[in-house]
Amino acid sequence: MAVTDTAITTIKDMIVSGELKPGQRLPPEKELGERLGLSRNSLREAVKSLELIRVLDVRRGDGTYVTSLRPELLLEAMSFVVDLHQDASVLEIFAVRRILEPAAAELAVPRIAEAELDALAAEIDSLGQETSVEALVDHDLAFHHRITAAGGNDYLTSLLDALSSSTARARLWRGITEDRAVSRTLAEHAAIVAALRRRDADLVRATLTVHIGGIETWLRSAVDPDSDPPSPPSPPHLR
Repeated sequence: MAVTDTAITTIKDMIVSGELKPGQRLPPEKELGERLGLSRNSLREAVKSLELIRVLDVRRGDGTYVTSLRPELLLEAMSFVVDLHQDASVLEIFAVRRILEPAAAELAVPRIAEAELDALAAEIDSLGQETSVEALVDHDLAFHHRITAAGGNDYLTSLLDALSSSTARARLWRGITEDRAVSRTLAEHAAIVAALRRRDADLVRATLTVHIGGIETWLRSAVDPDSDPPSPPSPPHLR
């Protein structure tokens, strides 16, 4: 179990046991982290996850509180997690992205300007492990759009923008629940930029396929832990 998952479980256990009651303020971050044996990052990710599903209420400048825990509040907030695990259509969307985005990025290979690649690299460098999951997803959406748009096919860009936006919630949940999601995403983005700099179409297709396929594999496992992962694509030179 990832450290963040352990932290989430620990805080939930404190609520279930009555140690933390509805409306009660959590101890200060430093005190709670030391008490639970958690790093600041792990504790913050746990709090962020529990805030997202309305178990905790983070009040800027005031503190973090347990919500009222009313069933209707929790059920409403959990609806998107239920959707994620019950609606297989999001898996189909990722499968379509895995097919189309590498081809769209290949169109950008001879067209994307060095200045644009410099800008993409600078944005990646400006982010780090402390980056919030929300900021990471915003970056991810913009990153994929800019590469697709550089290919010059407006219809394909619009189509992939719509598909990408439809998977934003799944990417947000992955960023919160999967260990090292931030660093992994940024490393894969850097590899994509490096492949574009080399003007290597095969490598660009491969890096995009691996990047999107990794998210698809995580989601497939989250939806059905017993499912087989999708077959890896053939290397570009074997097509």
